[in-house]
Amino acid sequence: MKTVNMHDAKTNLSRLVDRAAQGEPFIIAKAGKPMARVSAMSAPQSAQVRRLGFLMGQFNTPDDFDRMGEAQITALFGLDA
Repeated sequence: MKTVNMHDAKTNLSRLVDRAAQGEPFIIAKAGKPMARVSAMSAPQSAQVRRLGFLMGQFNTPDDFDRMGEAQITALFGLDA
């Protein structure tokens, strides 16, 4: 991966971002110390991928789910339903 110093990155930012968007990531360094990595955003990283319904069929929700613990809650808070 290419490393670019801060001054060159500021001078050539547009060109560098275009190259990163084409799949050539680069690192911006300040005084030789890596500070930031620039890469394309076209594909989400594995931590960002959300899979809706991936547990479908693996467990069942009881029919009285919305009333579970109703007696205990009433006893604790003295609510008269």
